[in-house]
Amino acid sequence: MSGSPVLWEEVVEGGATWSHVLKRGTTLRISDPGGNANVGAIFYNFECPAERFNIPDSLKAQHIARLTEGLVLYSDMGRILCSITEDTAGWHDPIGGSSNAALVREKYGASRYQDCHNDYHKNTRDGFLVELAKWGLGPRDLAANVNFFSRVDVAEDGSMAYHVGNSNPGAHVDLRAEMNVLTILNTCQHPLDPNPNYDPHPVKLSIRQGPAAGPNDPCRLSRPENERGFTLTERYFL
Repeated sequence: MSGSPVLWEEVVEGGATWSHVLKRGTTLRISDPGGNANVGAIFYNFECPAERFNIPDSLKAQHIARLTEGLVLYSDMGRILCSITEDTAGWHDPIGGSSNAALVREKYGASRYQDCHNDYHKNTRDGFLVELAKWGLGPRDLAANVNFFSRVDVAEDGSMAYHVGNSNPGAHVDLRAEMNVLTILNTCQHPLDPNPNYDPHPVKLSIRQGPAAGPNDPCRLSRPENERGFTLTERYFL
């Protein structure tokens, strides 16, 4: 992917939300230039947004509790929305969820746009809803999100702990679109981040053209179930 020409590049500031339709055969690289970023992400089949990213299916089909290179993001129709073709962070959280206005207010204090203007405290849920509205979608279309660059460890008693320092400066993750994927990203802090200060980090995005997944593609071969997922996806585009 690194050798392909860049089709688009931009920076998403901390606390901001971004959306784009990733075309089948393109790859989105999300980079964490300063380290310790968090990128909440949800995904939809652009042609039929009722088909969307399904975290439980993605985890149980691949027998995993985290996302990293060689794994895929399943839709609720058993097709593959994106493949993770490269990853230098090593762990991306699929279980921590997203922040909302009440949680952000409790952790970081009250902060209104009327008082703080563009520096007011934002939250992931509201950011998702604003971006979904641009595509004719709303609260009923919200799905569980993955948190790129973040890690959450689960103890034997079921308690969850945020792993500080999971993502080093310059870390990146590559998402290859296997469908035409409506991708919505938000850069607010992880809801379990213990940092007492409101301090969301920016990320850099770049999109490149890339080859389709061939018969020996690592993501296709990483799990027996993924072969079936790719077959269903390819059949969809016949």
